[in-house]
Amino acid sequence: MQYKNKPIDNRELTKSQSHIIVEIIQYIPNAVLSRTIIKKTTGNITALSFDAGEELSERTSPFDNYVQIIDGTAEIFINEIKHLLKLGEGIIIPAHSTHSFNANVQFKMISTTIKSGYEN
Repeated sequence: MQYKNKPIDNRELTKSQSHIIVEIIQYIPNAVLSRTIIKKTTGNITALSFDAGEELSERTSPFDNYVQIIDGTAEIFINEIKHLLKLGEGIIIPAHSTHSFNANVQFKMISTTIKSGYEN
């Protein structure tokens, strides 16, 4: 994912080393940050933080994507239907559906994209 004027950290987390998931990414004023946890050809796991007032515009992905909120509350639109997710809640964004994210308040999430299983 590329964000206009937004910092991205593509380095994977160190393997076999424990971490506190909510602490691997920080908030930065007026920014959406992305931190790679694992990146493979079959999928990836990414942590993102959104400062209040930030958004990711509508997009589609050819793959299923699971997001889980690890701090705050997120407003997620999937095929124009609004979902308000709170701390600990998750949702599957189906492949080929339009989706966007709004940060009415700061939030952090984990995004897991699965790229296998689409051979049919």
